[in-house]
Amino acid sequence: MRYYEELATAYIRGHADRTGVPVLPGELHNKFLSDLTPEERSAIVDAGKVAQLKLYPFKTTHSDLPRVKKVMGFLKGIPFETLLDAGSGRGVFLFPFLTEFPWVQVTAVDLLPYRTEFLQEMTAGGLSRLTAVHADLCAQPFPEKSADVVTLLEVLEHIPDVESAVKAAVKTARRFVVVTVPSREDSNPEHIHLLTKERLTELFAAAGCCRLHFSGVNGHLMMTATLT
Repeated sequence: MRYYEELATAYIRGHADRTGVPVLPGELHNKFLSDLTPEERSAIVDAGKVAQLKLYPFKTTHSDLPRVKKVMGFLKGIPFETLLDAGSGRGVFLFPFLTEFPWVQVTAVDLLPYRTEFLQEMTAGGLSRLTAVHADLCAQPFPEKSADVVTLLEVLEHIPDVESAVKAAVKTARRFVVVTVPSREDSNPEHIHLLTKERLTELFAAAGCCRLHFSGVNGHLMMTATLT
């Protein structure tokens, strides 16, 4: 099984900091993440497996999802330095992104405390370009124009106050907001909205953004909002 090894290494070291498990030799625990050799990273991942840590979120198969590829393709075509990922969840987009865009400073916000704690352990383990925040995007917890790009990927269909979430994203973004949502009804009880092209257009127009581009990918709708 292949992992995003740098990310898994950071998580295991951060988890060891917080809980004492696994026990890592000093040279593996204290080195800068970027200074670890491939052999040392493998040793840390092996220690995480022995400690039965849940490493499946770091499997590289996430990057094969068509909707993730579609978003990554868009992002590779624009210059940016900061990104806010709202509702990072299990890292389906976030982990491939962190691997392919190592120069970008990323803020991940999630409403669920255990998701945030998981990401914060990665930061504690040496992934300094990641900041994880436990907050409700609808409350607009970030300064205006504080991120070049805001991503709302498989998120809006879960949020009761979808209008506030869109307005907060538009206010926080400096250049682009990127959205993906399911394009048809499904059986997921947590999906409380079906956000069509027309409904997204209405929501973003109400937030002051009308430069929208839509495309479809494997049962999902992708939208990019250009702010500048």
